[in-house]
Amino acid sequence: MIYIVIMNITISISQELLHKLKERKMYDKESYEEVIWDALEDSMELSVETKNNIKLAEEDIKQGRVYSLEDVKKELD
Repeated sequence: MIYIVIMNITISISQELLHKLKERKMYDKESYEEVIWDALEDSMELSVETKNNIKLAEEDIKQGRVYSLEDVKKELD
């Protein structure tokens, strides 16, 4: 077991979990907290604002308000 002290709280994790956390690091200096937040993010509830934005985007797609990368390049050229 590995013991990690976080803000006066000690947690224990296995060598296997520590290895998995290290594998998930996107860069060497990334903290384990960042790695854990990234992992949790996938299972967290979406905010009401995000759900509304998704509905708006779906409506845009249904109405054909979708632009290709080429369309955007022409518009911004």
